Amino acid sequence: MDELLPIVAFSLLLGAIIALLFFNTYYRKRQSEVRSIANVNPNPNPNPITSSSKPLPNKKSNPKHHSSDKDQSKRHHQLDLNTLKGHGDVVTGLSFSPDGRNLATACADGMVRVFKLEDASSKSFKFHRINLPPGGHPTAVAFSDDASSIVVSSHSLTGCSLYMYGEEKPKASEDKSQTKLPLPEIKWEHHKVHDKKAIITMFGASATYGSADGSALIASCSEGTDIILWHGKTGKSLGHVDTNQLKNNMATISPNGRFIAAAAFTADVKVWEIVYAKDGSVKEVSNVMQLKGHKSAVTWLCFSPNSQQIITASKDGSLRIWNINVRYHMDEDPKTLKWLSVETGKVLDTAEKAHDGDITDISWGPKTIPMGKEKVLVLATASVDKKVKLWAAPSAPS
Repeated sequence: MDELLPIVAFSLLLGAIIALLFFNTYYRKRQSEVRSIANVNPNPNPNPITSSSKPLPNKKSNPKHHSSDKDQSKRHHQLDLNTLKGHGDVVTGLSFSPDGRNLATACADGMVRVFKLEDASSKSFKFHRINLPPGGHPTAVAFSDDASSIVVSSHSLTGCSLYMYGEEKPKASEDKSQTKLPLPEIKWEHHKVHDKKAIITMFGASATYGSADGSALIASCSEGTDIILWHGKTGKSLGHVDTNQLKNNMATISPNGRFIAAAAFTADVKVWEIVYAKDGSVKEVSNVMQLKGHKSAVTWLCFSPNSQQIITASKDGSLRIWNINVRYHMDEDPKTLKWLSVETGKVLDTAEKAHDGDITDISWGPKTIPMGKEKVLVLATASVDKKVKLWAAPSAPS
């Protein structure tokens, strides 16, 4: 097994603990926060990028630089690597690109920012910004295919919309020696999705399981009870499932594109399998198993890198690691591999007062990134304090 797997596994446990401690409050507030954001008067000069509007002026295409906090005296923890500042409001969503070198942030100021993480210890980071069409505010973001394609959910008074932004192809007449990066443009869009309910989480993965054709898949989870699976490149709806549990907390997709798992109002976690046809396309999405054992609602979950385990965090104060590599078609149930109590389980590290306010999202980088002469696995956290922080993964015990 990959040498990084132990570190990643323990890091995922730490992430689940952070989620358990902070997201209980967040998800109870998420619905009201999104609605209050949607009620804010839109920027009178939003300068959006739309399929029918002219591109932003070239000066907008120049990579900007966001300040970061490298002053050791301002850091309060040994794992605190950097702080991305400059967001104008609450940061509502985070997503790493598949190579881990880009971090996209969704902010209630109406912008999506894509940072280039060339070095986690940099004094500043180049970034591109995407202004959404007027009236909407981004609630979640996910990369599609590669670092040049990104899907954004936007919520407004009229409902929820999805936009896929991709790089604008340079014109043949343009100077090939031009060093400016191309502007993002809308490749596809959908409006009034999820029955006008806000999207609270969105995750992407490459379909590599079985006969899958390697396409990028996006799973969007609403504040209601529905989850929609999208084709990342075309925007086609590939499947729709309902948790039937009053309201969702979050949903995610396995790294190999085989499973969708959802945490909702109850203590049970539902898991669906994405079934692929011989030609590699999605055939159907079917409910295959439930994870039963928690005594209270599950607030957060994630898959292991090999897509064979699920880690869940619950309001009952426990973490569980489940083996879902079972013969469910023969009624074999998923088993709990490990059970940890937040109070008695071994915690690798804890960062008290990590932000000056509630944490709104967390995201693990899929791969290590440079930090000086070293490489580190990075956790990104977002908060209502308008900051995004980068943290180093704690060392696994020997």
